[in-house]
Amino acid sequence: MDDTRNVTDEYKGKPIEEIVSDLDGKATGLEIAIENLERDFNMGTIVRTANAFGVRTIHVIGRRQWNKRGAMMTDKYLEVVYHASVDDFLMVMGKKPIIVFDNVEGSQPLSHAKLDRDSVLVFGAEGPGISEELLKRASEIVAIEQFGSTRSINVGVAAGIAMYAWLQQNYLP
Repeated sequence: MDDTRNVTDEYKGKPIEEIVSDLDGKATGLEIAIENLERDFNMGTIVRTANAFGVRTIHVIGRRQWNKRGAMMTDKYLEVVYHASVDDFLMVMGKKPIIVFDNVEGSQPLSHAKLDRDSVLVFGAEGPGISEELLKRASEIVAIEQFGSTRSINVGVAAGIAMYAWLQQNYLP
């Protein structure tokens, strides 16, 4: 029987538990969070990209319900931790720097941002972005520079760019 899961060849035919164990050993150390206020359909894309970049833990702040279809089952290979509120999330994060990505006034350009190794990267919902409550309590607010006419790029794309920037600064040779 062919293994039709969306996994690399090295994981074909292996049980989920074995894949998770192997991925845990290869973890990049990056953690991300998604503020899920509106059941954004981009969450699945963010989770799938996080899996591709070696993220082992994703924090979901707000609603527990999200579109898992876009994740293509990659949520089975990492830990998804749910937090009912911003306060709950920040309490669990402790002293970790919280870096939110949003193109709001006062944000610094990604090209100038230092994405600390122990920081947690946070993404908001498509459209409204990060809540005012979380913006006020973030360690840093970062925006991805844009040069066209659109007001913003898709949050799933932005998350991929941000995660890769973190990898460049902290993980890649």
